Amino acid sequence: MARYLDVHPDNPQPHAVAQVVRLLREQDALLAYPTDSGYALGFTLDSPTGRDRVRRIRRLDDRHHFSLVCAEFSQLGQFVHLSNSAFRAVKACTPGPYTFILPATREVPRRLAHPKKRTVGVRIPDHPFVAALLRELGEPLVSSTLMLPDSEAAMTDGWHVKEVLDHQVDVVVDAGECGARPTTVVDWSQDEPEVVRVGAGDPSRFE
Repeated sequence: MARYLDVHPDNPQPHAVAQVVRLLREQDALLAYPTDSGYALGFTLDSPTGRDRVRRIRRLDDRHHFSLVCAEFSQLGQFVHLSNSAFRAVKACTPGPYTFILPATREVPRRLAHPKKRTVGVRIPDHPFVAALLRELGEPLVSSTLMLPDSEAAMTDGWHVKEVLDHQVDVVVDAGECGARPTTVVDWSQDEPEVVRVGAGDPSRFE
């Protein structure tokens, strides 16, 4: 049965944030948490089980791009290669509801990158709980939008997430209302950006 944590939407309680980090680090927890673009599933970079658990919940194949959810722009350079044009564009629209697919550096565990392209998604959400969590964790959180197999939208209600996934995740964080649309996904693994999913972020700057 998943733990259910109710946190303040603007000022997350430090003890609740610290509890989530302990569960992620010490118990290899799979977390369902709110972002500015609906709920996401998250686990640590060194989790031995998180990737496969998310794949089972969402019925994903090995071509799915997991995202590294980062606290701030300066963290990206450790995990992805950015051209000058990508650097400027990504910096201009983050934090916000965008996911960028970029070439991965060696810091990204091979199991988390695309098996053929060696790319990975990166994201900097604009959400108080996520910002507090990432500061406490001190590293990116590996994530995937919590979009169930037969749905085209991310889940948005914490209690509903708890009811549906009570025995499939370990922790559910509820911070009130969150965005109802998933991120806009931009593939910048080649020279020019390609919008591969239109979501909450304005895609026009990349088209």
